[in-house]
Amino acid sequence: MKVRPSALIWRVQDSQTEVLLMRYCYGGQDVFALPGGNPDRGEILPETIVRELHEELGVRVDVGEMILAGEMLLTERNDDVLHVVFAARNLQGIPELNPAETSALELVWKPITDLSQLNLYPNVGARLLPWFSSATYLGYIGRIEQRYFG
Repeated sequence: MKVRPSALIWRVQDSQTEVLLMRYCYGGQDVFALPGGNPDRGEILPETIVRELHEELGVRVDVGEMILAGEMLLTERNDDVLHVVFAARNLQGIPELNPAETSALELVWKPITDLSQLNLYPNVGARLLPWFSSATYLGYIGRIEQRYFG
């Protein structure tokens, strides 16, 4: 099983809370991902997030508390992944895609109210919504049901 830490980066724009997502196209469908990536050997998860955001988006963040963890078991591809989502605060810089480091097509800010309707990777949009009102640790959420994008 792989481990993929990711960052929940948000802003308030015109009194609406928005989340930063990376848009990909898989199997002819838009898929939106929380920024993050795979740890290098000897790297702890918050260090992975800091490195990946710097490499892929050219920004720095302060990695805060872990919001949730859950497993995604994709038997179609044998890509079992433990997703760990952290709060990322104090965004420094303007996020811009670095095509040398990511295959994402664009960066988008999406309202938190849209998260549960998006093809989100990992598919935790509905789970994240309550965090914005309570800011409490959601903990281990078990299996993340993820649609396979071929």
